[in-house]
Amino acid sequence: MMELADLRVFLRIAELKSISATARMLEQPKSSISRALARLEGEVGALLIDRGTRHIRLTDAGTTLYPHAKLLLAAAEEAQSAVDGFAEAPRGRLKVNAPYTFAVGLLGPMLADFMQRYPEVQLVLEVDNKVIDVAAEEVDLAIRIGALPDSDLVARRLTTIALWTCASPAYLEKRGMPRSVKDLAGHTLLSRENRISRWGYRTESGEEQDLEVLPATVIPEPTVMQSVLVDGGGVGRLPDFLAAPAVARGELVRLLPRLVSDTVDVHVMYTSRRSLAAKSRVFIEALLEHLSQRAGNVS
Repeated sequence: MMELADLRVFLRIAELKSISATARMLEQPKSSISRALARLEGEVGALLIDRGTRHIRLTDAGTTLYPHAKLLLAAAEEAQSAVDGFAEAPRGRLKVNAPYTFAVGLLGPMLADFMQRYPEVQLVLEVDNKVIDVAAEEVDLAIRIGALPDSDLVARRLTTIALWTCASPAYLEKRGMPRSVKDLAGHTLLSRENRISRWGYRTESGEEQDLEVLPATVIPEPTVMQSVLVDGGGVGRLPDFLAAPAVARGELVRLLPRLVSDTVDVHVMYTSRRSLAAKSRVFIEALLEHLSQRAGNVS
């Protein structure tokens, strides 16, 4: 009888087209991956992977098995999720993927408490700014900031982050304090995007005031931009959870605070299953609780 673990190995080889890459993803020795594939081929009674070419490809038998293997694993995972919901305590390996700035600024501070509350959950945190394939990478939960691409994943909004326009006191003493959105055009602007972009603002009465930004410097990572701004490098926008502490310490000044600035939504995403595993559910609940507490500290 075919083992689910061997089917999982076969699927990853078929998707990654590499035994070495599959071994790295599944954190197993390459020899174990090869043995799992050999066992499965023995059960099937046919070669599934053509190893005679420079690039791995599926044989006719492998191509036939692939969609059935995918359905079997999806059904097994759904069944496990349903059973997990009845467990007395959340347990098992929980793989979470998050971008660097969110992981450092918002996720990290809640993890010690979460691990103490749920000692049977083995948390595996991946910090990566690249958008990954959640299903292929076997990630339980993925944190995404900003616009979401079309996908079959379930998306649940966690919080909304405001983008504060900031500069250091030293920079403002040298270049002057901007009093309006138009004044910003005369300053050294730092952007996360290597293109002309738009910074949006809105007055209390609802009047929109936009600024077209041709960046003097492009810094995609907010934590790096914060350091440059503190050192007097110019004017830039930071997520409120990074900007607020720096403003409170006097390292940065929030510009145009009477205007409502652009915001970005934060979502947690996971594969579409009718039953969410207990370990994932309690992590999302803990994160929502933590983010609701921080919301009251940022204004």
